[in-house]
This record gives sequence, structure tokens and C-alpha cells, in this order.
Amino acid sequence: MKLALVHDWLNQIGGAEDVLDVLVQLFPQTPVYTSLYAPEIMPAHYRQWDIRTLWMDKLPSIHRHHQPYLPLYPLAWGGLDLSEYDVVLSNKSGFCHGFQHGAGTLHICYCLAPTRYVWQLDSYIAREGISRPVQMALRPLVEALKRWDLRAASRVDHFIAISTEIQERIKTYYHRDSVVIYPPVDTTRFQPVPLDQVEDYYLIVSRLIPYKRIDLAVQAATRLGLPLKIGGKGRDLERLKAMAGPTVEFLGYVPDEELPGLMARCKAFLFPGLEDFGITPVQAQAAGRPVIAFGGGGALDTVLPGKTGEHFSELTVESLAHVMQTFDALRYDPTLMRQHALQFDTRLFNEQISNYVHSAWEARHVAQQNR
Repeated sequence: MKLALVHDWLNQIGGAEDVLDVLVQLFPQTPVYTSLYAPEIMPAHYRQWDIRTLWMDKLPSIHRHHQPYLPLYPLAWGGLDLSEYDVVLSNKSGFCHGFQHGAGTLHICYCLAPTRYVWQLDSYIAREGISRPVQMALRPLVEALKRWDLRAASRVDHFIAISTEIQERIKTYYHRDSVVIYPPVDTTRFQPVPLDQVEDYYLIVSRLIPYKRIDLAVQAATRLGLPLKIGGKGRDLERLKAMAGPTVEFLGYVPDEELPGLMARCKAFLFPGLEDFGITPVQAQAAGRPVIAFGGGGALDTVLPGKTGEHFSELTVESLAHVMQTFDALRYDPTLMRQHALQFDTRLFNEQISNYVHSAWEARHVAQQNR
């Protein structure tokens, strides 16, 4: 079975890249097709991969600012033909599922999300603070992108969703069924500590960008005078610092070796945005710590109210502050929280994805032989 992996872009590190890393380990020596690759930004071990970029990779400043080239992605991906492969597994949140292939190629899409700024434009505009003139220019473009995206989705043979939230969006936007396979989380890195080592701080580890809604946590902690540590970097840092009180501490980038201890010692982990899945809440639970998350998106799968944490019901400072004010971390059993996290472990992901790919390919192969 000749297989290729497809990924939208390689100029930032996030949950999508965590998934890709695991897929490359699961299918070694497999080429990775992507629109652009910035080796100076990405981890050094990526240089050992067989990464194949599109013509977009040579456009000016695209490694640092790929968003302005939005209209070109469908053209670039639509010009890529992967008919030489038996199976193509796309790791998609943008446009990479739009490549061309023949009837002999099986396309399985691991869907991180139907393209957000295409199907959820209003919420994207609100959280990014896009000016009105730019909005006016975007809307007709987005309508055209919707039509392209729907046609691209129709060429996918099988969809896999990362959460029940994404499964519902695939059904709503693409009119397709899907199965759910949760993203991989390396739970072995995280272990509970004795309760006498747990400290009195809330924790966030995230890219600091507007849609993560870190602002809700900063304002809630400031209003209540509660200690909050925030790990991560991003373009929203200065805005968040401006609204933060003395109990909020910005840690900057948290090295991988420091993250498990930081999580294991926190009072609770905060996950204030609406996310498609969210790996960090699972990591926190693997470390035996409860999570306070907005009650929507992937948190509905990963955080069990009353058992592994709590949901707050509205994306407002008041709603989050109410839960934080009454939160008792001693109510939650570290052993139970870790057991819950294990159902999202990398080992299980590898088994499920591998079985799915091979079963789908065998079924296709048998069907072709019987024609």
C-alpha cells in the first residue's frame, strides 16, 4: 500500500502539528505534502521528513504571514494530483483536502475542522477584530470558497472527526457521515503528584491568540484576586497584559520538560475558549488535575462535570468567574481523572487510525477486484 500524508501548512506549532507528528511516526518513510514549510520555525526533527511543498512556498513572506494568501490555497491544492498513491490521509483544517486523485486512490480525511473562516465567518470576524472594509471584501470571496470547499469534500471517500462537535459540523456543512477518533495525547508524560504538592494557582497553557479567549480567564482571575499562571506566546500577549491584575503571571514559552510538573501542581487547568477538541485539558487530567472549560466543542467529550472538572455555560467573564469562585479542587479524584484521560492516549489513536486505514483500503481493494 503506497500512502501519502497531506497537511495544510507547516509554519506554526499547534494541535494539528501534534497529530501530524504522530502520523509520521505511525507511517514512517511516508511523504508529507503541504502548501508551505518554514524549517526555521518548525522543530528540527521535521528536517528528517520527506516534506513536499506546493508552489505557494516560494511566495514573498508567506512563511511568516500565510493568511493574506487565502484566495490562492484552493488554486494551489486543486493543482496537486496524488493519483500515484493507493491511500492519501489528509490532516485537514484548511484546504489540503482539495487535491486531485483518480478512482484508484482512496482519500481518508482526518478532519480537525471544516475550514473555520469559510463556514463560521461571523465568529472568525468577531474574534479577530477584522475591520469593516476587509469584511466587505471577504464575504463574496468566502461564498466562493464555500462552493469550492463543498466540492472538495465531495471527493473525500471517508471522513474521520476529532470530536462529536466536528462530527456534527461535517454533517451540517459537508452533508457527510463520519466516525470519531480522538486526537493523540501522550498521557505517559503526565503523572499526578501527592496532594500536599499541589499549589494554589490556576493554569493556562496556550497560544495567545484572540479566539482562545484567554481574556476571559485574565479578567476573571483579576476580578476575583485569584492566582493565574499563563504559559505560551502569541500576538495577543500585550492586550492580555494590559488587562491583567497583579495575580496574573505570564510565563512565556514553557519548555516540554517543565510542562508536566506545572500541570500536576496547579489547582485547576482553565480552558476558556470554544475549541474543536483541545489536547491540554486531557494532559491536565492525565496529571490528576481538574479542568474548568467552556461547555461546548471538544470539552463536551473531554471534561466530565462533577468528575474531572466543570463547564461554564457562557463565553463571559461572569460565567467563568462564578465557577472559579465556588470551585473546590478537592472534590475531584486524581485517579479517576487520569483513568478518563487514558481513553485519549496516543497508543489508542495509533491502533484506531491504523486499523481504519488498512480496513478501508482492503475493502476498496476487494470491491475493485469484484468489478
